[in-house]
Amino acid sequence: MTTNAPRPETLRYTAFSSNPDGGNPAGVVLDATALDDGDMQAIAAELGYSETAFLTAPPEGLGGPEGRVYGIRYFSPKAEVPFCGHATIATAVALAERTGPGELVFATRAGTVPVEVTEEGGALMATLTSVEPRIEKIADADLTEALAALGWPAADLDPSFPPRVAFAGARHLVLAAATRARLADLAYDFARLEALMHRLDLVTVQLVWRESATVFHVRDPFPVGGVVEDAATGAAAAAFGAYARELGLVPEDAVLTLHQGEDLGRPGELTVTLRPGDPRVRVSGTGARIG
Repeated sequence: MTTNAPRPETLRYTAFSSNPDGGNPAGVVLDATALDDGDMQAIAAELGYSETAFLTAPPEGLGGPEGRVYGIRYFSPKAEVPFCGHATIATAVALAERTGPGELVFATRAGTVPVEVTEEGGALMATLTSVEPRIEKIADADLTEALAALGWPAADLDPSFPPRVAFAGARHLVLAAATRARLADLAYDFARLEALMHRLDLVTVQLVWRESATVFHVRDPFPVGGVVEDAATGAAAAAFGAYARELGLVPEDAVLTLHQGEDLGRPGELTVTLRPGDPRVRVSGTGARIG
């Protein structure tokens, strides 16, 4: 961006809540075509939200409805990430407020992510469809280090949820707490966990507690982004849905409800939909403009 050019407006939206005081805030820049990488990183750092989304021109040949196809990039205060669910939801809601509900298509570094925005009871609901997910085991030594950084004894894990690294656009380590109290008590070694996550190319650690067959409470430390904890994490929700299905913890045809942000005073709700015969995961939520 030239020094004389005006900086584009950075909108502020929350995702996975219709209340601006709930969910996870994201920055949204609807036209970032004049910005370079340094500009985007600087804007994200100044805003301080866990991620800011920047819309660019779509790559040539990307299909989708005319005028509703975009390139999109995501920056945390410290680094670019390949995919961010809550910033995608926030951006889709911001666009729908301007151009109406319907289908959007985003080209992310992780792949193509379609989003369908509908209006329900006067509120906009956005549903993203993830790239194809994959699940992998974590080495015993890496799991031991993750638990040490978190300050979690191994005995506090739920044995029915094996630790795994799950991907649905970004990599997340999934760890399940045996109790809600364990999940609520989160005071981790920031630098130690950050170092492990860089080594394993993790974006967040998805901490989970199962309330019922289809209802979960989750938290996501995000030290690699310069944020202690993410308030609502759509990419991790998609990864968790794929993880739970692959390990047979939920049916292939299921709708899961994830509650996140309660421990931060910013409650949000993420809906994860699994469809038989389709490996992709759908994550839905509302959004609202902040300020």
